[in-house]
Amino acid sequence: MLIPRAASYDEIYRSFRWQIPERYNIAWDVCDRHAQDPHALALIHERPDGSVDRYSFRQIQGFAHRLANLLLARGLKTGDRVLLYLGQHPATAIAHVACWKAGLVSVPCSVLFGVEALDYRIENTGALALLTDLENYPAVAEAQRKSPRLRTILLVDGEAPDTLPFWPSLERASDGFTTRTLSPQDPAFINYTSGTTGWPKGALQGHRSILGHMPGAEFVYDFFPQDRDVMWSPADWSWIAGLMDVLMPAWFHGKPVLTYRASKFDPEQAFHMIGKHGVRTSFLTPTMLKMMRQVADPVRRFGVDLRAVMSGGESVGKEILEWANRTLGAAVNEAYGQTECNLVLGNCARVLAPKPGSLGRALPGHVAAIVDDTGLPVPVGEVGNIAFRRPDPVMMLEYWRNPNATAEKFAGDWLITGDLGFSDEEGYFWFRGRADDVITSAGYRIGPWEIEDALMRHPAVAMAAVIGVPDPVRTESIKAFIVPAPGVVPNAELADEIRDSVRTRLAKHEYPRAIEFVETLPMTATGKILRRELHAREKK
Repeated sequence: MLIPRAASYDEIYRSFRWQIPERYNIAWDVCDRHAQDPHALALIHERPDGSVDRYSFRQIQGFAHRLANLLLARGLKTGDRVLLYLGQHPATAIAHVACWKAGLVSVPCSVLFGVEALDYRIENTGALALLTDLENYPAVAEAQRKSPRLRTILLVDGEAPDTLPFWPSLERASDGFTTRTLSPQDPAFINYTSGTTGWPKGALQGHRSILGHMPGAEFVYDFFPQDRDVMWSPADWSWIAGLMDVLMPAWFHGKPVLTYRASKFDPEQAFHMIGKHGVRTSFLTPTMLKMMRQVADPVRRFGVDLRAVMSGGESVGKEILEWANRTLGAAVNEAYGQTECNLVLGNCARVLAPKPGSLGRALPGHVAAIVDDTGLPVPVGEVGNIAFRRPDPVMMLEYWRNPNATAEKFAGDWLITGDLGFSDEEGYFWFRGRADDVITSAGYRIGPWEIEDALMRHPAVAMAAVIGVPDPVRTESIKAFIVPAPGVVPNAELADEIRDSVRTRLAKHEYPRAIEFVETLPMTATGKILRRELHAREKK
């Protein structure tokens, strides 16, 4: 472990020091050093038909070497981007490692995204290669017509025109490769984050990112790693939580990861997977936990033997914490972070008494504060911006190709999260809302602008505004207020048609569950939508 094993939070926090080497590559720590043992298990992959494949770290290394050679032979060079449009799959993990070994930048992209969201990410990154499967290839083919630079498409499960079959292509490539020696600050991957104005921004992370994540992962997973630890989460690896709170922290310590993700979360199936594969540590969002709580007697029925659970994205609540302790025999430790600066607040019940509803305290190595808009700390108990001080290896290097947004993210040396909160006398942090209009739904952070843009593309929509409204399961669900185009008569059938258009254009979790047709929208004199008035209307 990187953090000291001590009896109190204060001792752990005070004694921790960053040790960032001058030369570094993530691939060394998450793959190469474990590949020395030919039997070290890296992945347990359960297919949809129930069959199971197992991959050792040595096999992952060999496949990554072949893919790195293939990508370089296709003309990619240091710093070029490779987009991974694939879910929890061995090829996804292999591709990340291959990119990092070769000095390329991996760009995880959720398969929930439709054509326009995918096309934007391809164009914004200038990706030269892409990995996907047959199910999602039609969206790629449509996007490729607008992106002639995207000249290499690898399919993991079949063939299509102008594509390469992933596994046969690897068989023909050499497995001889030397992992490139890089700087901790060299670019490694880009995750996109939603905002309230304009298209999503790409948070560029350096190779140092895994080192920045590890103290928090070790702490929140109750002094991870321990014997028999197997990691799994339904959270997709395209999100920072799936990639850097689950997959890569497990691999950093040479622990196996289960790969399985159903198209829709099923709490009984989740318990079945946890029991069947001996999962001991897991990241489960509060929404998932609320659904799992409805399953009777999971320990006896499924053989569940969880040791530690991380949760985050929204408040867990006292009832869920007590249920997990009572029914699962495992503490749920909450954690907090965002794409730009992840896993920076949290809890470990063993050494830090949880306060239900709080975000926990600053995790080892990170400096947190509540500051005003100029970066000055505010008094204990006063609401301000939740912020973190740089330098910090877990922070993004920059917003990709967006220097103005990067500069605006900081007030002096404080990264401003956009979340409002306060700290108490004991150093716990408490969330009090967003400083902007980002919607938190089922663990996803969703920017309204992209949804409004998609709504406006429907010919029956003259104007649209989107907000989050309270939801007992998801925390918030998406509601759209729509001014119909002249001559359009709104009805339930039109609302369904508009919802479907958003599902097609964006992601399945970004469509408005509720649509209200209105005559006008509240706006400023300069034409900006006053979402706060829509929020106030919902509370009446």
